[in-house]
Amino acid sequence: MNPKLVHGASWYPECWSRAVLEQDIRLMREVGINVVRIGEFCWAAVEPAEDEIDISLFAAIIEQLYASGIETVMCTPTPTPPVWLTHGHPERCYVDHSGTVMGHGARQHICMNHPYFRQRAAILTERLAQKLAPLPGLIAWQLDNEFKAHVSECMCGTCRTLWHSWLERRYGSIGRLNEAWGTAVWSQTYQRFDQVPQPGPAPFLHNSSLETMYRLFSMEALAEFADEQAAIIRRYSAAPITHNSSVAFHVDNERLFKHLDFASYDTYASQENQHAYLLNCDLWRNFKPGQDFWVMETSPSYAASLQSYAVPHPNGYLKAEAVAAYALGAGAFCYWLWRQQRAGSEQTHGSILSAWGEPAVGYANVLETEQARRAIEPVMLATRPVRAEVAITYSDRAKAFLATEPHRKLNYRGLLGDFYRRILQLGLHRDLLPEGGSLTGYKLLFTPFVHYVSPEYTQRALEFAAVGGIWIVGPLTGGRTGEHTIHEQAGLGELERLAGVRTKYIYPMEGTGTVGKAFGVSAPLSLWSAVFEPLPEGEVGLEASGVRTDGASELDSGGSTSADGESGLDTIGISAGGAGELDSSDRTSTGGESGEDGTKVMGVITEGLTPGLAFVTERPYGKGAIVMLGSLPSGTEGDLLLQKLIDHYAAQAGVTLRSDVTPGTVVCPRRGAEGDVWTIVNMDGNGGSLTLPRSGEDAITGLPVSAGPLTLGAYEYKLIRL
Repeated sequence: MNPKLVHGASWYPECWSRAVLEQDIRLMREVGINVVRIGEFCWAAVEPAEDEIDISLFAAIIEQLYASGIETVMCTPTPTPPVWLTHGHPERCYVDHSGTVMGHGARQHICMNHPYFRQRAAILTERLAQKLAPLPGLIAWQLDNEFKAHVSECMCGTCRTLWHSWLERRYGSIGRLNEAWGTAVWSQTYQRFDQVPQPGPAPFLHNSSLETMYRLFSMEALAEFADEQAAIIRRYSAAPITHNSSVAFHVDNERLFKHLDFASYDTYASQENQHAYLLNCDLWRNFKPGQDFWVMETSPSYAASLQSYAVPHPNGYLKAEAVAAYALGAGAFCYWLWRQQRAGSEQTHGSILSAWGEPAVGYANVLETEQARRAIEPVMLATRPVRAEVAITYSDRAKAFLATEPHRKLNYRGLLGDFYRRILQLGLHRDLLPEGGSLTGYKLLFTPFVHYVSPEYTQRALEFAAVGGIWIVGPLTGGRTGEHTIHEQAGLGELERLAGVRTKYIYPMEGTGTVGKAFGVSAPLSLWSAVFEPLPEGEVGLEASGVRTDGASELDSGGSTSADGESGLDTIGISAGGAGELDSSDRTSTGGESGEDGTKVMGVITEGLTPGLAFVTERPYGKGAIVMLGSLPSGTEGDLLLQKLIDHYAAQAGVTLRSDVTPGTVVCPRRGAEGDVWTIVNMDGNGGSLTLPRSGEDAITGLPVSAGPLTLGAYEYKLIRL
């Protein structure tokens, strides 16, 4: 692959005549599309009958594209099995939670665990790799398309058998499963693994362990299919392999990308939901650290189907999306789709060209985006994204726990997105890290909405805190075991001893009139919440954790303690509004401290069922600290309280990689041999501003830029070399 920023689109040559395809290739060159993605739904076209496989159309298309200066991502077409594979074979089809068997049509209608599907998918993938791998225009592979976008866990007979085998490998004996799941409740004790049901139709809710473990089993089985497909391709091709996933799908993205070469995602976030778009960039950058991620699908204007449609993007927003993605680490910005489909369920979807070959409503914005891509490409290719100092843990396993226990329809994606939005709006550069991601070099770590905190994660978080990091735990974190049961020794298990607290109560706060005060702000509290009292110092026993608290650990000493760290960027002197120690009045209102080096009560409940108890605590740990956030402040006051909390601990941790950028505008720091470059992009159409910490130059024009206030117009971007 030639070094470039990819500007791509999905294309379906099997659906159009030769004349249309030739017109498309000519227009792609004019628009600036330099990579196309093909083949993801073409199974029936290349294998119309069993074992009658003909890949010549796609080989010819790849060659023709390459001759025109356009490269190709080839997809394996497994999301849409042909009718001959499923007709008359309901046992091969996907079964939903109600027991309904899916028929042929749409996509993802087959059970991906069925052995015959696996066999045919392997045969077809091998033939594709054999035939197409030698072609110079093929630069990457995509497995399938949007795993588990429309379906979740399959309940067919094949999955039932695999489920029982998975349980036996996990637990070893049925007695251990019964103990771990607490099956004595409601007389659910099993005598053999083959008696354990799938979480299908039932008079009431299933056992929480059954529900969550089945989700984890399904995620693992899917990742094994991806591993199998990738291994087949690698026998013949050295081109990198990816999959186009999403935080919305029923997959474990960290596990899925573990054995793939680079990470990709699809998103159709609107301007009003711009924080969700940026969240994807900050997360996908960290699934394969050091590798560019790809925005594999986004609409040039709007998403739609036969039954729904989104609001078209305002003019200028597409360019802002693309520049922000490239600056945050994307190697590609790709559209779904090039030419509007003339048939099917998504024929109303936005595209670059209409079905009749004329520019669609987003066409001018695609041209504008290409102009921006060309302008920023030299700078992007010469720099890399700067690692943030603030990390937020993302976990699809946590998503599985919350899907089992949603209470009043809580949604992990929504909760995390809203939490992320608050950090984004404070101008803090941030990374979203998968649960297994390295914490080396960060200064401030948030772990919200993670019901089960594994020993492995806990150990790494303690090592992070020991060398100077501040670990903020909660809300809704730590209250469940790995089997989705409640701890028996303490409400939040081992976390309580480590944080120097005792959880007095865990209960839902909505409707109870509960108000908490912290950092000088009072706000209503929400969600299922834990309220604490400090442990007496003699009961904490941190030495038992296995991590030294003198700052020594496996992390290098510069990991989290340097004020400058790797950022090399100046702190902008803006008022944090609550940063630093609490004043004496706040100490009094929050209950003071338990001792010179003991657990501080930083936030106290002032109204409601449990007044006087803490909902925010802080305990020193090595050179850092562990902060417990037991509840989620809500409303306008809650936003302010969280802002104060985040500002306080960002200052305490020595976070310098931040700016005073106005909400709706984002700063994307990068670094290269010639120094640091800030890409600043307005994304809300209202314009924005920030304070440059020092003078520099416009990295595109070379003109000098003075330190101090810098303003941007609607959807404007600037690249400033500092």
